Parts: sequence; C-alpha cells; structure tokens
Amino acid sequence: MGITKICCIGAGYVGGPTMAIIAQKCPQIQVTVVDLNEERIAAWNDEDVNNIPIYEPGLSDIVKEARGRNLFFSTDVEKAIDEAQMIFISVNTPTKTYGKGKGMAADLKFIELCARQIAKVAKENKIVVEKSTLPVRTAEAIKSILDNTGNGVKFQILSNPEFLAEGTAVQDLLNPDRILIGGDTTEEGQKAIQALVDVYANWVSEDRILTTNVWSSELSKLTANAFLAQRISSINAMSELCEKTGADVNEVARAIGMDSRIGPKFLKASVGFGGSCFQKDILNLVYIAKSYGLNEVADYWEQVIIMNDHQKRRFSNNIVKTLYNTVSDKKIAFLGWAFKKDTNDTRESAAIYVADDLISENAKIAVYDPKVSRKKVLADLDYLQSRAADENVNSVLSFENPYEACFNAHAVAILTEWDEFVNYDWQKIYDSMQKPAFVFDGRNILNGSDLEKIGFVYQAIGS
Repeated sequence: MGITKICCIGAGYVGGPTMAIIAQKCPQIQVTVVDLNEERIAAWNDEDVNNIPIYEPGLSDIVKEARGRNLFFSTDVEKAIDEAQMIFISVNTPTKTYGKGKGMAADLKFIELCARQIAKVAKENKIVVEKSTLPVRTAEAIKSILDNTGNGVKFQILSNPEFLAEGTAVQDLLNPDRILIGGDTTEEGQKAIQALVDVYANWVSEDRILTTNVWSSELSKLTANAFLAQRISSINAMSELCEKTGADVNEVARAIGMDSRIGPKFLKASVGFGGSCFQKDILNLVYIAKSYGLNEVADYWEQVIIMNDHQKRRFSNNIVKTLYNTVSDKKIAFLGWAFKKDTNDTRESAAIYVADDLISENAKIAVYDPKVSRKKVLADLDYLQSRAADENVNSVLSFENPYEACFNAHAVAILTEWDEFVNYDWQKIYDSMQKPAFVFDGRNILNGSDLEKIGFVYQAIGS
C-alpha cells in the first residue's frame, strides 16, 4: 500500500514549496503542512494567493491549484501527525548562539521538539523524513528519542535533504538534478526508502533518485553547499587581486569557466553570498571537523566564511573611502535587500551587513526592494544588535519606488541582482542625485560604460 497521507512540520522556505509540489503532482496523497506560527499559516491560507508568505516565481499558481483539494495548511500539529503515514521535519536549524558550539554548531532544539511531539502523538508506525539541513548522525538522535519516548510504535528515519536555490525553487522541485534519500540498510529501512521513492516517482524519473545510507545523505547536503560557497569565495578572492592588477574579474571568470573541468556556474564575483544555507552549513561542517580533531579540515572550510565576510566589509569600506572618507549624514540608496533576486528571503543578505557598517559611520540608508518590507529591513538590522532599535529606525528609510529611494542620494549601491534594475531610467536617477553621483555595483549587473557616459562614477566588484 502506498503513502496516502503526508504531514510536514514547518511551513517555511523549504516545507511550503516542497509540499505544494508534492500535492500538485500527487493528487492521490493528502498533504498537510503544519506550523505553530498562526500568522504564517493564515498567510498560506489567504484567499489572495499573492499574499502567501514565500515569494517564488510560479509558487502561488501551484498553491492555488492544490490548496483545498489535497493541500492543507494548519496549526493543528497533533492531528496531522496522528493521521499521517509519512512525516517530514522541515523546521529551522539555525547556528547556535549559546553554549558548546556557539557560532558554529547547528541548534537542534526544534528538531528534538518535533521528535518528542511525534513520539508522544504517534499510535501507529510512521516514516519520519529529515528535510531540514542537519549535522551528520542527527538521524541517530531522532531515532533514539522516538524509540525511547514513544508509544511502542516503530519508526523509520529517512534523510531527504533539499537542494533548492531560492528564486528558482519551483523549477528545482519540478526538474531536480537529483533526489537524495538516505535510510537504513535493513529490510524495513529499504521499504521506507521505496515508499518515498514512489512519491517522487510521480514526476521524477527514477534514474535521478539516488538512495544511500542515512549518514551519506546528511553529509552530502553540507558538502554540496560547502563546494558551491567555496567557488563564490574563490572568485571573490580573485576579484580583489583583479582590482589591484588591472585585470577584469568578469573576463577571468569567463576564461576559467570555459574549462570543462571547472565550468561557469557560481563564478560571479559579488559583494558576497547570503541566504540561510551556505554560511550555516559551512560553520556546521567546521564544527563537525573540529569535534573529530580535524583542525586542518576545519580551518580550510572556515576560510570560505572568512573570505565572504571580508568581501562585505571591503565593499562598505570602499564606499566610505570613495565618498571622501566620510558618509556622515550622506544618503546611500540601496537597490535590493533580499539576498538574491526572485525571493523575499533576506537571511544573511550582504545588504544587512553593508548597511550596518554604513549606519555605524552615520550614513542614512534608503532602501528599495520589490519584495522586502521596511518591517523586515529593520528586523534584520535589529537582529545584529549593533545599536538601539530606534537608531535603526532613524537611519533607514524605505521606499516603494526606486526613483524616490535614489532622489538626492550621494551614491547608489546595488545589493541584489533584480532584473528590473538594469532597465531603469538611469539618466533620470543621475539627474536627481547629489553630484558627483556614484554607483557601487555589488552584483556586477549594470553596464559601467553606459553609466559613465551619463556622468556617474561607476565601480563594480573586481574591475
């Protein structure tokens, strides 16, 4: 008998889109997404699907198609756990801010709470699927909790990490490079793996569904993100050298990207990577390596983070230096606050840290992002705890129009590669700004020579 009822604990960036696709492609399966955050669930259930809490191109149409048919969003966690045969855990696993492993290890308190709630509620055998990014051997801890605090039912633990890029999550789910499923080598474990394979096989060819043991699956997710982030930090390291030597990092990236052994992806020099995964997963990898005494391995991967932080500081320092070594009371327009285009996710966005540096220099920041609210901008800055919240309120303005954000500004900083930025009337922006007017292109998306013809002083990363 196949799976007919799925529950997903966590209605965030992974759980919501993943379950929406499963519901769309598997109309025979009832999919219920649960979360204790009532405001988030209410947004997922909003009559206007354009108001769902996660912005991803194409996602609202899929939710509209499946919601109310076989896709449901609820705060009744226990009911959904009780009814489901397969339970996905897709809750946040932030970097610890306290105790042992502070600043590196993953905080698994939400995972443990999920496991204990499943153990308490479950009256029948369940398959529990790790969807959150977790340290190696977390499944072992989950199984221990389930087996020792439950009601005598049997659990199979699977690892099914997500490989979604925000902004393209829907396409990544519909046409994945691979689906990775890790489970026990026992007969029961293999049956559980096959049950999940059968779900994905509704739209993914089985040659793209890779099965492994649990530990390989868990480590593969961390390794994939580490390798991708490493490429970004590598090209960003070269961007600084390019600036000193007169080379152009875009030309260097194109030249090495044509080498079939290297390839062109993730070689775009920028102000730095952001998002929920790269930094968190690399720090987790560093912590794991250190816990096994592999200090050289830990130092190697930690350098990826060090380089990324350096790139953000270098960008903000360059703005100050170029603006005659002071930005006090100067208006700096930020075009973009999300960590990348086509998402409203701001976690670890470079914009947050660049703004924080400039506010510390008494600059006034004017933000325009097509998908990020002022409330979120201020919350991101307050989270850093660099200053009192009212200081952030007084230092940051938000605009719903990019031309208003740039009006009377001393400089424009491109912090997100939104496509619309390329098509603006830059002559109009120039005419409205203080002179000389500067553009600092942190994403290398504009045509510098065209802007310089208008009169801008243009600077891009690595050129």
